[in-house]
Amino acid sequence: MNMVVAIALIIVALLAGILLGFLLARQYMKKYFKKNPPVNEEMLRIMMSSMGQKPSEAKIQQILRQMQK
Repeated sequence: MNMVVAIALIIVALLAGILLGFLLARQYMKKYFKKNPPVNEEMLRIMMSSMGQKPSEAKIQQILRQMQK
């Protein structure tokens, strides 16, 4: 009987650890993306302008599609 209880406790602890790890990772990623948002069209325009390029709409969309792949 003690062996069954020990195995059950190990399984419960493992599942609790997985759930807790998932929730903590999710919370961390939400906070990270709020602080550091992913690149959007406006950021690309600013970066290209700062490098001395005149960004066209086609070029912006092409870069965004490449980044999504």
